[in-house]
Amino acid sequence: MNGVALVTGGSRGIGYGITTALLREGYSVAIMATRPPDPSLIEQLTKLGDVLYHQGDVANLDDHDAFIQAAIDRWKRIDLLVNNAGVAPTTRMDILSATPESYDRVMNINLRGPYFLTQRVAAAMIARRPGSWSIKDGPIGTIINVSSISAEVVSTDRGEYCLSKAGIAMATQLWASRLAREGILAYELRPGIVATDMTAGVKAKYDAYFESGAVPIARWGQPEDVGATVVALCKYAMPYSTGDVIHVDGGMHIAEL
Repeated sequence: MNGVALVTGGSRGIGYGITTALLREGYSVAIMATRPPDPSLIEQLTKLGDVLYHQGDVANLDDHDAFIQAAIDRWKRIDLLVNNAGVAPTTRMDILSATPESYDRVMNINLRGPYFLTQRVAAAMIARRPGSWSIKDGPIGTIINVSSISAEVVSTDRGEYCLSKAGIAMATQLWASRLAREGILAYELRPGIVATDMTAGVKAKYDAYFESGAVPIARWGQPEDVGATVVALCKYAMPYSTGDVIHVDGGMHIAEL
């Protein structure tokens, strides 16, 4: 076993790509997802490695401790947290008419939940750190926040989503600064246009966007692209780096004239 990873929203979309990549790398993976476990999904994942499925809602802070404890009870450690779970507004609305209810729902899932889950996972990592550990011994854990190109690119028909992802960017900086002295690295992954349920409804729009040449690597991103990046980060290949933004967007973030 290379380590133990917690992945929120790990049963579908980008989260599924992250979960399968980690299992293939030899990680044991605990998933938190709101849906009841699908036996066929569990069977599929179990073929790849050791997986634990925990039904819970990252927006419900009472679910956090049970998720963490389930992983510790099974594997006695946590090495990696991937804050991946996220939602878009149920209905896209101009920011002039957006509702507080939609705002609160998106923020609770995309920002508030991950913020406090990180707090509790970091505490669990520190509690299990060897008593003789010093900063010279290297990292003991990693936090990866899955953000979005929307952290820096505006969509005025889903302002709450953009704000939540911009908040995740700052949260990553905060945790990177605070946790470095504890031996925990923090990174932000910033995917671009990835083929998931969330983007299925705007496929034609983004097909045309790629065909226009607006993205240097002119293809849809895939969940496995994000999964491969998570695997690279959790190997401690960059032990003297933290707080970095890793774009997984085919170069979409590059400004061109």
